[in-house]
Amino acid sequence: MIGVTADAEDGGGYSALPWYALRRNYADAVAEAGGVPLILPHRPDLAVHYLDLIDGLLVTGGAFDVDPALFGAETRHDSVVLKEGRTDFEMAILRGALDRDLPVLGICGGQQLLAVALGGTLIQHIPDEVPNALAHEQPNPRTEPGHTVTIRADTLLGRITGQTTAAVNSAHHQAVKSVSARVTVNAWTDDGVIEGIEDPLRPFCLGVQWHPEYAIDPADTAIFRAFVAAAGR
Repeated sequence: MIGVTADAEDGGGYSALPWYALRRNYADAVAEAGGVPLILPHRPDLAVHYLDLIDGLLVTGGAFDVDPALFGAETRHDSVVLKEGRTDFEMAILRGALDRDLPVLGICGGQQLLAVALGGTLIQHIPDEVPNALAHEQPNPRTEPGHTVTIRADTLLGRITGQTTAAVNSAHHQAVKSVSARVTVNAWTDDGVIEGIEDPLRPFCLGVQWHPEYAIDPADTAIFRAFVAAAGR
């Protein structure tokens, strides 16, 4: 049973009232890997009950940012967009999952939140902080690769994928800036932006900056299979 965090909007589009949303390919990727996806409403007060039900936690991405105050920043870049209710819930359930050593997979913004929960910091806006940066907000569709990443072989990600490079999509303007001593950087781009992290002291604790639910590269499917298998154990 895999808990999957949803996105949320205050109203408009699907409904004039506030609503939750999740792209189907997140749930499909979990199911095709052998898991049962369970979409989680944003109720921090219910996080402990959700944790009693699930065997693994998938923290998804979305068109919003982690609050810089959570990693000690004194200023907020003008481009930063917050969804405080979502972040409050995701941080609560993520920390609960980490406390229980449940398998965790963070995708895009989910990786960024995982890095912060594990003591890291974020780049608030890549174009302002990374010289000669790649197009991390790719102009082509997310169903196509935007760039490649290098994968460190002696890591969980390297063992899962069996690859030293992967073609990935890219839809982010923030990224992991620094990680705590216990966290390993397992993937990066040619411009030096961190694309993957993991905590080797936990049974399965992995973050990737791209969106493997699109299954662009064989590495993507391997990530979901390994995550669900870890939850099954």
